[in-house]
Amino acid sequence: MTMPPALRKFTLVVHVTSSVSSLGAVACFLALGLVGLASADVDTAGSLYVAMDAIARLVIVPMVLASPSLITGLVQALGTVWGLFRHYWVLAKFLPTVLTAVVLLLQLDLIGYVAGEAAT
Repeated sequence: MTMPPALRKFTLVVHVTSSVSSLGAVACFLALGLVGLASADVDTAGSLYVAMDAIARLVIVPMVLASPSLITGLVQALGTVWGLFRHYWVLAKFLPTVLTAVVLLLQLDLIGYVAGEAAT
């Protein structure tokens, strides 16, 4: 099954755009975490951890699960001649993405706990 060229190009643009956006969201999460660790002010650090929880739940999780690599990558793999199992590198990109999504979902409780403790 092959997508028409216009649809293939559109899904590729959506895939690349959302992947880069999720990298930006993770970079913001990392920056907030580093500033929170280095901060001497308890109120500043606490508010940063609350912001990190919001970014993780409202931005990073939806981007990782919906847009970038999981859905659009799967559409690209199954809708083009590359396929999901035809070339090892397509599967080699897909499997770490699935693993990353699972680890992220497992860490959400810990992120929420730290944010809750920081808020009190």
